[in-house]
Amino acid sequence: MSERQILFGVELDPLTMDETVERCLEAVRNGRQLEIGVVNAAKLVNMRRDQRLADAVSGCDLVVADGQAVVWAGRVLRAPLPERVAGIDLFLRLLAEAETAGMSVYFLGAKEEVLAEMLRRVADRFPGLKVAGSRNGYFDDSQQEAIAGAIADSGAQMLFLGMTSPKKEIFTAAYGERTGARVVHGVGGSFDILAGITKRAPESWQRWGVEWLYRALQEPRRLGRRYLTTNAAFLLMTAREFIRPTPSPASANRSH
Repeated sequence: MSERQILFGVELDPLTMDETVERCLEAVRNGRQLEIGVVNAAKLVNMRRDQRLADAVSGCDLVVADGQAVVWAGRVLRAPLPERVAGIDLFLRLLAEAETAGMSVYFLGAKEEVLAEMLRRVADRFPGLKVAGSRNGYFDDSQQEAIAGAIADSGAQMLFLGMTSPKKEIFTAAYGERTGARVVHGVGGSFDILAGITKRAPESWQRWGVEWLYRALQEPRRLGRRYLTTNAAFLLMTAREFIRPTPSPASANRSH
């Protein structure tokens, strides 16, 4: 197993996409739970401001670089990560692998109509996929335990959470184990992309690390200022880290 890298005091797994997929499949085959955390520039900034989010991400069994900016920061700060493991790409790879291997999945998140459209498109794209169940992402904290129980009853081997941060991380931290799913992966806005509601940036934008700009141009009023402020904060955080690195915390993933 490759040794974890420390970046901004957060432990990250220096894995390629193929290695991450293989770890997930091994977890299902071996009956061991694997909670996956993905971090981009915005989330690393928010983890500094939100201790619950920081604890939830740090407690994951695998933490991978979802953003290109994180990979670049790793190079600058001598904590190299082999490549970006984008949450949506991992999601699609796992759906394809689950279809081939006959592994069942559960989808939790998004609005009811978005979820329905995504399920329709997923059925077209992965006709042999076993969907154990699904539920929209609009629920109160008081319902979390019952939802986790329903996922466990479904027998799903992989759980995908199409919810925003920190809601998906906090649900995973509190109830990931209760769901019984072997792989728990928070995929953020990926349900919207699969449903055709949101357009994903072209590959060239992704390679240059400006996927955030593409998103901001689609929704400038809602996202423009947020992305500019978090990106500026991330640059400042990287510069400070270069001068004085943050000490690494004690490892505390939940499933081990």
